[in-house]
Amino acid sequence: MYGVITDIVPIAEILMKGYCLYHLTEPFMDSDVLPNDAYVLKGEGTTAKKRNRRAACAGVVYALAMLWLYFVPVFMTVFTAYAVGGLLTFCFICMADQRNYRQKGFLMTVFFSLNWLSAAMAQIMYDNLYAFAENTSYMRRLPDMMWVVLYAGVCLLYLVLEFSFIVIGIRQVLKAYRNKSEDMSAKELIMLLIPSLMSAMVYRIIRDYRRLYWLEDGENKTVYEVLIVMFYALSVLSIVVVIVLYQDIKAKQEENRQAAYLSIQIEHIRRHIGQVESLYENIRSIKHDMTNHILMLERLYEENHTKEATAYGTELKAALAEMTGDIASGNAVTDVILQEWQKEAEKLRVCFRSEFYYPKDTAVNVFDLSVILNNALQNAIEHALESKEPHLSVRSYHRDNAYMIEVRNGFEGDLQWDTESGLPVTSKEKADGHGYGLPNIRRVARKYFGDIAVDVKDGEFCLSIMLMLE
Repeated sequence: MYGVITDIVPIAEILMKGYCLYHLTEPFMDSDVLPNDAYVLKGEGTTAKKRNRRAACAGVVYALAMLWLYFVPVFMTVFTAYAVGGLLTFCFICMADQRNYRQKGFLMTVFFSLNWLSAAMAQIMYDNLYAFAENTSYMRRLPDMMWVVLYAGVCLLYLVLEFSFIVIGIRQVLKAYRNKSEDMSAKELIMLLIPSLMSAMVYRIIRDYRRLYWLEDGENKTVYEVLIVMFYALSVLSIVVVIVLYQDIKAKQEENRQAAYLSIQIEHIRRHIGQVESLYENIRSIKHDMTNHILMLERLYEENHTKEATAYGTELKAALAEMTGDIASGNAVTDVILQEWQKEAEKLRVCFRSEFYYPKDTAVNVFDLSVILNNALQNAIEHALESKEPHLSVRSYHRDNAYMIEVRNGFEGDLQWDTESGLPVTSKEKADGHGYGLPNIRRVARKYFGDIAVDVKDGEFCLSIMLMLE
């Protein structure tokens, strides 16, 4: 019976750790469910329910690799065998999800370290509990079968403790690692790996010294055992703390980049305001000369110069259209913004259509609408250029007390989704201010107790923005 139990425990450990690896990698692995299966963004972190088969396969590959190393006689230590199993799994997840390779290396190293720290804490508790029970007069009087029961019970407790420790560690790591879709640099990887590597190496040293100590003296020093367990627990805590500090640094960098991008947006608004002032100056100039234009047309018609009058009227209409544009949204600032993007679209041969109107007599600020329009139309034009039929349209309408804005554009390909924000992941570099369009739009929408929704269907990308009006 002892031999059967001894064989079952390692197999159960391997299967348990395969599940834990799935639990650790699932939030970081790209889902194999297509985004067209309906993603509606209603809040932070809300995404469609999905099964991440890639992460599940990673757990299965790890379990199979470790089972193979366990049953096939290979001359290597257990420590080395787990390292080989982790390396094989790392290669698999890199092939399954070809993104963020450094992040995957970090995850496998953390998993390797948590494995040994959790097993070490459970082993110390197992050794001390079994030694305590073995030295009691009650157990000495029991038959051999009860010793088998004791051994099985302590082994089960060992598995439960090990599983609990590693699950707690993984949950804390996942909670601390907030921005799971962001790649990391080589320097960041080195910084994050130091606590895990140091913990694994120190564990190996303590384990060997502990075994030698027990073999020489044949007794257990409880105070040292407690200190060792505390050290292992603090090692797990150090891994989590470094991740928290890393995420705080990344969050601060993100804030600085968004602040820089916001300053760019403000500069755009100032330029728009200047153009609005210039537009009004042109309109005043036209109004000043309108009397002369009308008198000229009257004279031409009175003298039966119909052809000349028609040509003069056509030139006057063209001049008016050039100065004021053909977009009338109900606000001079939004007029200028829409006209600018219309000109940009025409220059790039993108079909542009506008049915946007400014919601008058509401609390909606024109500055907020300009942020929405600039970000949405910039993204729309960039993606429309990559489609077979480049086009974009913007429209707005009321639905009860909700003010809706819809921006549609041609779109080719698939989207990747950030599981944290629920927004599509952009492939554009953030260093130059790109990549913040949707987060900025969402921030403005939530200011008015609304939100955004994204839908991709039939070769068209649709962004819907809802603002709640008083």
